[in-house]
Amino acid sequence: MSKTPTVAVFRPDDDRLEQAVAFLEDRGVEPIPDPMLAVEATDAVPRTDADYVIFTSKTGAELISEAGWEPSDEIVCAIGPATADALRDEGFAVDHVPEEYTSSGLVASLADDVDGARIEVARSDHGSPVLLEGLEEAGAYIHETILYRLVRPADSGESTALAAEGGLDAACFTSSLTVEHFLEAATERGIREDAIAGLENAVVGVIGEPTRETAADHGIDVDLVASEATFERLATETVDAATDKD
Repeated sequence: MSKTPTVAVFRPDDDRLEQAVAFLEDRGVEPIPDPMLAVEATDAVPRTDADYVIFTSKTGAELISEAGWEPSDEIVCAIGPATADALRDEGFAVDHVPEEYTSSGLVASLADDVDGARIEVARSDHGSPVLLEGLEEAGAYIHETILYRLVRPADSGESTALAAEGGLDAACFTSSLTVEHFLEAATERGIREDAIAGLENAVVGVIGEPTRETAADHGIDVDLVASEATFERLATETVDAATDKD
């Protein structure tokens, strides 16, 4: 590309967005930070009478620490290394991280050991049903605690306008909800169809098959699914594809 590629990033407006922007800048592209997620804490804490407790995000780790949660003898599971690191940073021991950093990967890693076990799943209000359904099929008794709700920031949508104008070279969607909120923001601006059309000329990268399916259901063509469910891998592979496009 003759010009510096523009890459939209939809991380929550906290240190994750700052880190994402720095990561993209280090790769020679122009980040378009457009937070599509904001956290509303519920102040709930996980139950402490379970055999296993599962956390699925850095946000959840931070919120349970702020709320004063104290584990007992549970096996503490993290869906991936970022969540595990966040738990450890807050002083919690982590007993299990699956090799595949997805809900289905976590189910597969636990399925042989949880028949009859009580499992507490502590996460957002938009967690994948794959995790609950898979563990129930494995014979576990499941209880879900909603630690926080994910909402769309009122001022989001800069990237939708850029896409509609044909000025976006790539986009990194990290969840189905970021796809849905992107389209909500575009709809509010009256440019939904133009934004979707603009993405056809951009490299669209996503984390995970569920996010790809959500995008496809809404008419967004996905160019790549990250080979590992981390933002760093998603960003690297999306930037590489955008840089090589021309």
